[in-house]
Amino acid sequence: MIDLKNFTSAISQIEEEKGISKDKILETVEMAIAAAYKKDYGEKGQLIRSKLDPDTGKFDIWQEKIVVDESMIKSDEEIAEEEAARERGEVIEHDQEDEDTPRKVRFNEEKHIMLDEAKKIDEDAELEGVVRFDVEVQEDFGRIAAQTAKQVIIQRIREAERDAVYEEFEDKVDGIVSGIVQRVEGNTVFFDLGKTTGIMTAKDRIPGERYRVGQRLRLYVVSLEKGPRGPQILVSRSHPKMLSRLFELEVPEITAGTVEIKALAREAGARSKIAVVSTEEGIDPIGSCVGQRGTRVSAVIQELGGEKIDIIEWAEDPEVFIANSLSPARVLDVEADNNRAEVFVAEDQLSLAIGKDGQNVRLAAKLTGWKIDIVSKETGEVKSSDNEEEQSEESDESENNDAEKASDDKGEEKENTKDTEEDNEVSTEESKKEDDSEKENDEEEEEEE
Repeated sequence: MIDLKNFTSAISQIEEEKGISKDKILETVEMAIAAAYKKDYGEKGQLIRSKLDPDTGKFDIWQEKIVVDESMIKSDEEIAEEEAARERGEVIEHDQEDEDTPRKVRFNEEKHIMLDEAKKIDEDAELEGVVRFDVEVQEDFGRIAAQTAKQVIIQRIREAERDAVYEEFEDKVDGIVSGIVQRVEGNTVFFDLGKTTGIMTAKDRIPGERYRVGQRLRLYVVSLEKGPRGPQILVSRSHPKMLSRLFELEVPEITAGTVEIKALAREAGARSKIAVVSTEEGIDPIGSCVGQRGTRVSAVIQELGGEKIDIIEWAEDPEVFIANSLSPARVLDVEADNNRAEVFVAEDQLSLAIGKDGQNVRLAAKLTGWKIDIVSKETGEVKSSDNEEEQSEESDESENNDAEKASDDKGEEKENTKDTEEDNEVSTEESKKEDDSEKENDEEEEEEE
């Protein structure tokens, strides 16, 4: 019999700390009792089951046997063939042409019972069913049996804990969670998410952002996968959807559905554009996102480390939408056709429309899905979003190449320095030898005089 007071307290503690249901814990304890009983009092191949009454602390133990008939039992020839195949190291495949056909088994008196014998015990017995046999309940278990029960409980609780964590974060995929920086290994950052750890790879980091151990940040959950050591959660801070999820947290109108985010384009750490529209009359979508005195958008900017955000109004007319997307530049006219648009601006607005390193027109093209050419109304000078994207890619490549070249130059410089040091050492030794030789000659001349 179990000490109910301590047992109930232990179950409540595990339930609270591990997040595992009481029924799951009781099921684990029942499996442990059955494993301990089989270790001390059972036979090899037996199917031992147990049932615990949490109210009284008493448990019941019984044996189960699977009901089979002659068609389900392997013949001696089949058993001999399998054993020979195992000795040769061959993989045994169990062919089963029909799903309704029962799979053949090797008969074991401790595990199986013939259908006619099962009918004598239970009239309702049927093939592949089980027949229950009561066994003498024992409450005294040896040290090895107790150790077996302990291992079963630890393993099952660990598996249940992993399943609980997986179920908890399954609903948080494509959402925002809060995490604390646990450690940084190279370009990979590990976050403490409570009951598990989140992983952020190099491509999911905001360029230039530094991470300190103990720092709390909001993270976007990219994916959730089951691994051998529990759920593997990939998080990101550079993902475009993180921007929309942060606005959903800060702007109640978006959560309520009165303001909708129609499109967004993001260059993490630098600048983003977000297109919003109101689904109800009388609601200003841009004002709702900005908030009173800019409190709402400021909270998002602060969370993203100062990333600039342009909030524009979405329009069904592509020409109006393209003109809005180039904000803060003022557009004079737009001519859109065949997924390409020519945008005419005044000469003093040309650099503003293009943006630093072509960033503004590049983000506008991503936001609208149109290829955009910026044309000066006075001079006719044309700047294309295609060229800016190519220049951006070339710039990234050149930066990488420069970094590699700098690394190579550094290596060559070290080698040259090393060679120079060796040459200096050699020349020093030679000059030393020459000085010694001159000294000896002088001494000889003095002796002759």
